[in-house]
Order: sequence, then C-alpha cells, then structure tokens
Amino acid sequence: MADSALRSNPPVLAGPILRRLEPQRLVLWLVASRRLALTLKLFENGADGPSRQWSARQLPCRVVPLGRQAFLHLIDLHLEAPLAEAALIGYDLCLPDGTGIADWASHLLYAGERHPTFVVHSERRQLLYGSCRKPHHPSRDGLTRADALIAERPTDPKARPALLLLTGDQIYADDVSAPMLCAVQALIKQLGLPGEPLEGAVVRHSDELYRHPDNHHRQRLLPALKVNRALRERFFGGVKKPIFTTDSARRHLVTFSEVLAMYLLVWSPLPWRLIDPAPMVGADDDQRIDAQNQQRIIDGFVADLPAAARVLAHLPTVMMFDDHDVTDDWNLTAAWEATAYGHPFSRRIIGNALIGYLLCQGWGNQPEAFEEPLDDLVTLLEEGADGDLQAAPHDALIDRLLTFERWHFSLPGSPKIVVLNTRTRRWRSERSPTRPSGLMDWEALTELQQELLNQPAAVIVSPAPIFGVKLIETVQKLFSLAGKPLTVDAENWMAHRGAARVILNIFRHSRTPANYVVLSGDVHYSFVYRVRIRQRQHGPRIWQLTDSGLKNRFPDRLLSWFDRLNRWLYAPWSPLNGFTKRRRLAVTPYLPEPRDAGERLWNGAGIGLVTLDAKGRPERIEHLNSDGTTVCFKPRDAD
Repeated sequence: MADSALRSNPPVLAGPILRRLEPQRLVLWLVASRRLALTLKLFENGADGPSRQWSARQLPCRVVPLGRQAFLHLIDLHLEAPLAEAALIGYDLCLPDGTGIADWASHLLYAGERHPTFVVHSERRQLLYGSCRKPHHPSRDGLTRADALIAERPTDPKARPALLLLTGDQIYADDVSAPMLCAVQALIKQLGLPGEPLEGAVVRHSDELYRHPDNHHRQRLLPALKVNRALRERFFGGVKKPIFTTDSARRHLVTFSEVLAMYLLVWSPLPWRLIDPAPMVGADDDQRIDAQNQQRIIDGFVADLPAAARVLAHLPTVMMFDDHDVTDDWNLTAAWEATAYGHPFSRRIIGNALIGYLLCQGWGNQPEAFEEPLDDLVTLLEEGADGDLQAAPHDALIDRLLTFERWHFSLPGSPKIVVLNTRTRRWRSERSPTRPSGLMDWEALTELQQELLNQPAAVIVSPAPIFGVKLIETVQKLFSLAGKPLTVDAENWMAHRGAARVILNIFRHSRTPANYVVLSGDVHYSFVYRVRIRQRQHGPRIWQLTDSGLKNRFPDRLLSWFDRLNRWLYAPWSPLNGFTKRRRLAVTPYLPEPRDAGERLWNGAGIGLVTLDAKGRPERIEHLNSDGTTVCFKPRDAD
C-alpha cells in the first residue's frame, strides 16, 4: 500500500453533523482538509430546486485551523423565516466547484436521496438516546440500529425521531486499543496536526512521546516521584476493579492532536481511508495476538461508520460528557482532584480532552456559550498552525476551561429538555476528601430548579442515573465508607447526602413539572423505573430510563447475580429499603420483554428509543439491540 503521506486528502474529512436545530436556527459541524467557501442550500416543500440558499459570503461559518490539512467549519445560521415543523427538509453544502454532499460524502445518503434531510420537531414525541461507545468493544455499534430505524421510512417526517441525545462517553480517551492509537498517530501525521511541549513528563514533547518505545505503555512515562504514586495508579495504571471493571488505561490519550484525531476517527469513515497505520512497536507475542484481536473489532467498527455518520447527518444531535470523554473517575473525589490537577502533566491531559470536547461536542449544543473560550482557542491554534502549540496560552486556556460553568444547557420545546453537567460542578464531601463528591453542587442544583419551575413536563438528561440499582449503590457505599470509592466507581446521586437530598426535594417542589422523564447511561446495562412519592396522591410522576451502552456492555454473569440479589434484598417488603435515601419514594421496575423470569436489568449493546404522549409521559420504551432485535420495557403492578 502506498505511503499515506503521498495521498491527497479529500476536501471534507468528517461531517456534516447536524447539531442544534430549531425553527429559526440551524447548527452544523464539519471538518475539511482546507478552508472551504461553502454554499448552504435548503430544499423545502418537496421542491427539486433549493428554496433558500446562502453563499459563502452570507453563511455564518467560523473556520478553526486545527492543523496544516484540517480545518473545522462551525456553521450557526439564524433564520428570519422559520422552518416548517413536522416537514421533511433537505439540505446541501456545496463546494466552490458546485459539488455537493452526494459527490463528496455519498455514504451520508439513504436510498433515493440526493441530499440529507431533517425534520424540525418542537413537539418531541420520539427521542433516541444512548451512551458509552467504545470502538474496541466486540459488540456492534448501536448507532447502526438508529440508522436502520431511519432507513425504514426515510421520507416520512412522522417517523423521524425528534432528537438524538448522546449522554456520555462518546469517546474513550482513557481506554484506547493498540490499533486505534496507531491510527490516531498516523492521522496526526497525515493531517499535520500540531505538536506540543509536555511539562512534568519523562518525555518533553509530543513527537518524543509518539516515537518512544513506551508509547503503548504510557504509565512508564509518568514522573517517578513518590508523591505522584496515586496519580500513576489511578490515571494510567489500569487498576482492576471488582465491580465496574475497566480495561487497562495504559494508552490514555495525552495530546490535543491525539484527542482531535480520535474524534475524527469515531465520527467519520473518511479519515480511515487516508492512513495505513504502522503496527505497534516492541510488542511481545501476547501483545501482538491481543492487538490482532482488537484490530478485527476495529475493522468492524470502521465498517459501521458510514451508518453512524448517516445518522448524525440526519438527526439533530446534542451531547454531554461523562468521565471517559476525559478520564476515568473524573472529579470523583476532592482527593482525586487535588492529585490530578496538582501536576502539570495530568492537568494538561485533562485540559486537552476538554478542548477536544469543546470543539467536537460542546460547541454544537449551544454555540453562544463558547464564544470567549473559542476565541482563545483560535488564537492558540493560529499561532501554532505550522508547528507547536505555545505552552503559556495553552495552559491559560486549560485553566479557563477547568473553571468554565456553562457546559450544561437546555432545549425549549414540548417537553423542555434539560441536560445536566454532572462532572465539573461537584459538591465536595465535607467529611473526607476521599469520599465521593455530589454529582452537582448546591448552586448548580438551584439553577436546575429554576429551569424547571412552571414547566408542565420535562426531560432531564443525567449521564448517571438519578434512580439506580439499590444493591450496586449499596456496594459502592460500603467501599466508600472503607475509603476506597475509586475501586468501584462510586458515582451515583445517592452517594452524597447533600446532593441526594436536594435533587429529591426538587422533584417534590409544588411548582416543578408533574411529569419527568430522566434519561441516563453510564452503567453499561439498561433498565426502567417508575417513581412516585409515597403518601402523596397528586405528586409528580417520574420515569428513570437508563440505556447503556451504544457499544459496550456489563459482564453477563456478574449482572445476572446483581439482578437476582437486588430483587431479593430490596423487595417491596424488605426492611433494607428503610435505610436508603429513597425510602419516601416508591420505585417500580419495568420488565424487559422478551426476558427471563423476573429479569429487570437488560444487558446488550444498542440504543434507547422512547415515545412520549402529549403530556410528556412515556407511551413506549424500547431498547434497540445492535444485533437487530428489540426489547420493550413494560410496566408491572406497583410495589
């Protein structure tokens, strides 16, 4: 195969991805190999020709230089005349030579289409949601089921879901397979992405990191200081966990360019056609066999990427980070924060992941929130476009993002959607720095309550379930009391007394919604609960819908035991219920059909689909398995 450096890059590398969509707003994300003068065309009312179009001079498109042959195009178009709702609308992005999406990204089109389409739904009746998309997990990508769903009736606006909600772990920055890391570094070279100096590490520069014999054993490259033992063990050590297991994190992404290349490789099939990654250097026989097995899985992931990209071009998509978008156990405890942010190398790694999230996920949720940090980032990238990112402005931007408080957002409509940031505004334990922090602090929870006041119904996106499996939460609490919360990922709403009390009081507030749907992921299995306040006839109705993962799953045997033990130990008559923070709530599980007798937790990669009625209540709750089968969660008699 020819050297990848000799290949010419196509004009577009990834996208377009359809992000925020409203009757008078259209937000698109696209990465090209050069600055493009784009013309946007809309096709409304079934017309063959464009009903509206904006030339390159008219189109509000900000171009961010990512590297010598990589330019991010951020389109945020505000419309004077609103788009028709519940109608099929086509769109195209044309290059100066007149070629459109059908010419340079034909994989984005469904059969019979000449350009991608979207539907504006202010009244949201169907929502797709999912999390935890790990490329080297052996299951198929759950986004392929979303693609198949659209493909069944691509021209029927009533059949098109209103929104795709990605609720966390869109990438695994902390858990990268050997073939993927080789691809990441090959793409960095192919696109000329910038280097950067690295302070506090054994290696002093990103180029030295990529060439180092321990490139695939990065735990060896951390500074050999006793005070950093906790950092080494938690950040790179691949600690074995008896409950929620994680693969070795020895190939944690480090540099900004690595994070950026990862996003391009998980969003689009086109970058894969430009590279011929070199095999892992210095591997022994076991490592080579493991890499070969992972390569087969990655090949399958790449084969499914056209379907995933097609979904992202047709459905408005919003995203929220969870831990693996940055690093495992991100901000779990105050002690973790002190260790991770107290060293320049780990601070840079976390910061680079946040910069990547800003560009590739966060901006599209609410562009207006990121104007100032984006200005700083553009200045940093322009100054380093032909070489290295400068350390001082790089670190200054990271400092800004670590204190940034506008990652959360909401979407107007019926029902209103409120997306929570449960990672960076945490309620630190006042008892001990080693105890789990609350997922949101008091100020953030107060802001949430204000968002919900006087709403008849709301969809809350919480990356971690608000109402989780009691047995697993109890195990996490026992480990936390023993001073070992990192061992079991003790990240749940009930792990912190203050955060648990406030979130439950919000649900009890008389002026907050009558109907709540909480959408979550994170846990690598799926379940549904209906929740009501005991001894309150007209209290709010709450549904906890958890769907995880898109391309991940829990160990089968372990989850089966948790499911059984949870049913036995926390049955409605069990006195153990009196010791939980949810004792004033009646929690009724829905049962997955088809299922084994008594089963409540579903273990299978795929994506969630919920159909809501006019009052924002779930009418139908489905998990679309990536293997092509479907599970429906159905209510049972109240406990």
